Amino acid sequence: MPLRRHPVRYTLWLARTGAAPKSFSLPAWVPLVVLGVLVGWSGLNLWLWHRTAEMRNLQIQLVSLSEQARKLNNQLAAERTRNNALSQDAKRILRQIELLEQEINALRERAGMPKIKLTPTRNEEGGRGGAGVPAGLEEVLKYAAQQTENLGEQLSEVSPALHETLRREAATPYGYPLRGYTRITSYFGYRRNPFGWGFEFHNGVDFSAPYGSLVQATGAGVVVEAGWKGPFGLAVVVDHGYGYRTLYGHLSSILVRPGHRVERGTALGRVGSTGRSTGPHLHYTVYRYGSEVNPSRYLD
Repeated sequence: MPLRRHPVRYTLWLARTGAAPKSFSLPAWVPLVVLGVLVGWSGLNLWLWHRTAEMRNLQIQLVSLSEQARKLNNQLAAERTRNNALSQDAKRILRQIELLEQEINALRERAGMPKIKLTPTRNEEGGRGGAGVPAGLEEVLKYAAQQTENLGEQLSEVSPALHETLRREAATPYGYPLRGYTRITSYFGYRRNPFGWGFEFHNGVDFSAPYGSLVQATGAGVVVEAGWKGPFGLAVVVDHGYGYRTLYGHLSSILVRPGHRVERGTALGRVGSTGRSTGPHLHYTVYRYGSEVNPSRYLD
């Protein structure tokens, strides 16, 4: 007859001082289940802790990336602002170069020289196959430096010619020889003889002015005569160069001497009635290469 196996059981004794002990009988599988639950719980806690650490690291990385992105955005905004400012500066530089070219061309035209063309027109900018204004900031700065050098060379070229032009303009008789008195009483050409019968050639114009009024030079030059000059009485003659001379006659007094350098507006003497004159006035003659010409064309 085979032996019957009894199931394995565990008995737990709980003793307390002053009390009868208590015992609990548990099947053998219960501790195993409890142990398995404890192992599973520990493993779950360990897995959760590991995942929490990973999440914490990811959060730290996200915060770092967010900070980097914010810095990059700030840098991009600053760079965009800087590029906009540089673009405005580049446009302003190109505009200034264009204005300088216009001013130099005005000076060249005044000096009798042909105009130059360095900067492209607005229609040429960005045109295909043309030498338009470059778009890149670095190219614009190089272009501006090149054009500035070219304009400097053009200015050096025009300077001597312009200086000579200004000297010629300053020397050419222009304006009235009396300040505030512009009424002409006798014009250039043939007129009735104020001292007798017939007609005579009048080689200048006469201005009516009070006795003692200041007479001024109509252009820069050198006094070549200052004294009595026949029918013109007390007179001053100024050599302006470039073929021009002017005569101021019938003066009451002379304020310059031969050899004096005068400018336009310099006082030469005072109105009088010396010489062949019928009353206080100024006789004004303009000579061009030794010949008398009509002074009226040089008044305005």
